[in-house]
Amino acid sequence: MKKTLCIFTFFSIFLTLIACKNNGLEKRNLTITKSDGTTITISAEIAKTNEDRARGYMERKKIPEGTGMLFVFERDQVLSFWMKNTPTPLSIAYIDSKGKIRDIFHMEPYCLDSIISTVSVRYALEVPQGWFEKNGIKKGDYLNLPSHF
Repeated sequence: MKKTLCIFTFFSIFLTLIACKNNGLEKRNLTITKSDGTTITISAEIAKTNEDRARGYMERKKIPEGTGMLFVFERDQVLSFWMKNTPTPLSIAYIDSKGKIRDIFHMEPYCLDSIISTVSVRYALEVPQGWFEKNGIKKGDYLNLPSHF
């Protein structure tokens, strides 16, 4: 009986640790330059595979302030996101291939409505809801893009 309990406890802890990982996504500090020339830095997980982009922030209950997830696509396109299985309210910025923020929208937990970019873009940056406003980031500001992802 004790052996079974120990094995059960071990596997419960092991599965909890796996579930708490950030899926092994690369993290980068990214800088956004506002229209007044000041900059804001955000620590972002980089989602660049179909699997990583599809998973996004699903099931994440806590997303710390100052962090986000940058979704990287291979080509410019009209993008559409939803909040399936996502319990945390988010804001999303759609960003073109030059780094210009073209749209910012709020997204509500578990909402299945599509949030569609108004123009073709290459990137999407999700952050805790309200983070863009709190930091004075607006449409027209620029994400300083690394030379490659």
